[in-house]
Amino acid sequence: MEYILEIKNLHKTFNKGTINEKVALDGVDLNLNPGDFVTIIGGNGAGKSTTLNAIAGVWDIDEGEIIIDGDDITRLTEHKRARYLGRVFQDPMTGTAATMSIEENMAIAARRGESRGFRWGITKKEREQYKEQLKMLGLGLEERLSTKVGLLSGGQRQAVTLLMAALKKPKLLLLDEHTAALDPKTAAKVLEISDKLIEENHLTAMMVTHNMKDAIAHGNRLIMMHEGKIIYDVSGEEKKKLHVSDLLAKFEEVSGGEFANDRMMLS
Repeated sequence: MEYILEIKNLHKTFNKGTINEKVALDGVDLNLNPGDFVTIIGGNGAGKSTTLNAIAGVWDIDEGEIIIDGDDITRLTEHKRARYLGRVFQDPMTGTAATMSIEENMAIAARRGESRGFRWGITKKEREQYKEQLKMLGLGLEERLSTKVGLLSGGQRQAVTLLMAALKKPKLLLLDEHTAALDPKTAAKVLEISDKLIEENHLTAMMVTHNMKDAIAHGNRLIMMHEGKIIYDVSGEEKKKLHVSDLLAKFEEVSGGEFANDRMMLS
């Protein structure tokens, strides 16, 4: 079976040779099957977001290979990788153009990777498609196509960003703590929308989260990272039976210390 994502022996050290040297990734190996929805947890500085940024090409890695759907993207620029990836960030302000309308933002996402001479005019057919897609969110945004995105709430913006990230059915959807800036009720709604989009579009996804309960409740596979390494990888039925206490015990066993109760860890 072909993997959608293969990460081989990934290494990344920041500020090498200085007093601030920090090993962020220490030989990470990871394979994702088509349709895997992997949640990634770990303490601060464990390497969670660094892994996602390495895949997205935010900076060069020191060593290793990244292969998406059989294509080696290790040396591709961030811009060239964009056609493989959809991304949603922690900050709802990233990922959309605030001064443009909802439909204009969606048109940009829909035309990503197409030739430069694109027409700005949004056709009637496209508008109908956007309405249908927005309806799925259950937030009433299908009636607000001409509203500037900057006027939306954080949760509404994050929901639109998700929709845009999934629009071209990317090979891999990267969700980097995409609900961390939202209140609990809105976060739950955005997670529900994430599940739906991933399932309906048969996407392969990776979600970094600080919230152990969310990591257990969502996806078919869970990975725990510590000090730049994957220390636990569990999927299927075994994952479904997990409790937060199991994850804490696993962490303590591997790290020899208490799990620091950093931001929302047990909320």
